[in-house]
Amino acid sequence: MSTITGERGGQASSLSSMLTLPFRFLMGVLNAPMSFLQRRFGIGGMGAVFLAPNMLIFSVFVLIPVAINFAYSLTGGTAIFFDDRHFVGLGQYQTLLTCSDYTTPSTCLQDAFWQSVHNTAFFVIAQVTVLVLVSLGTALVLNREMRARGFWRGVFFFPVLLSPVVVGLIWKWILQRDGLLNAILMDFGFERTLWLAERSWAMFWAIFVSIWAHLGFYALILLAGLQAIPRDLYEAAMMDGTGRMRTFWRITLPLLWPNLLVVIILALIKAVQIFDEAFVLTGGGPGTSTMFITQYIYETGFAHVLRNLGLASAASILMGIVLVGLTALQLGVSNRRARKEAV
Repeated sequence: MSTITGERGGQASSLSSMLTLPFRFLMGVLNAPMSFLQRRFGIGGMGAVFLAPNMLIFSVFVLIPVAINFAYSLTGGTAIFFDDRHFVGLGQYQTLLTCSDYTTPSTCLQDAFWQSVHNTAFFVIAQVTVLVLVSLGTALVLNREMRARGFWRGVFFFPVLLSPVVVGLIWKWILQRDGLLNAILMDFGFERTLWLAERSWAMFWAIFVSIWAHLGFYALILLAGLQAIPRDLYEAAMMDGTGRMRTFWRITLPLLWPNLLVVIILALIKAVQIFDEAFVLTGGGPGTSTMFITQYIYETGFAHVLRNLGLASAASILMGIVLVGLTALQLGVSNRRARKEAV
């Protein structure tokens, strides 16, 4: 019996050695270069060695394209290669920023650009304001004890999982002339409405669809903040006879403010970059009523027959400066929050 057990143990050991042989071979191959790098840079420098491949990829796909984009913004012409383009310095930026009255796009040299700036500014203010308020209300409702709470949380988060193009196509199918919404309204005796062909309605639906698509993500952040608030505070407020509104203003909102501020900044950054849903939904129309900065950059640099890569690059650089500012604001808020929590 012991002989049989010994034979089985020997077979298992042999099998284990055979299975680990490729791994041991690979480790042996990697051991030589890793030992060389450790002797060359020291243990403290190994972190930089492991980061180098990632930084290389980041440089190739982010830093170098940004540098090329900036170089394009200093040149003019319709050619792609730099040898066929002429240097204009800050001429492209001057073209974009030349205006008699910045509040009236028609007085600007590049009226389409300033129309897109106005549209984007209106979209950001309206969309972010409504989105934050609706996300806060949704988070408050989903944080309460209710039947099938997990199901409703999933329902609100589901649109976040959809591609922006899919979101745009779904709502375009609903809102088009012979779409689902008009079919339902006509059944109740209402007239057909061209939701995407009227200026005011087109902007309204661009804002609505964007809120519908991103609501779940921001509500989830606020919901996490609500669940982090100690329940003892609410119990103490209830024992003191504090009303719901007073509890919200005195307890919930101050403790939720860090999460709310993060949501506001993230929503601002996302709203400035609006393109996918609106482009699929309205194509920037009717006219230029829903054309935003990102679409202007795309059409100027790629969609027009006479591609103005320099002007598109300059517009993207200006947009990038705004996004960098918002990102710096987000980092500042996060660092300030971390310092407060550390204290």
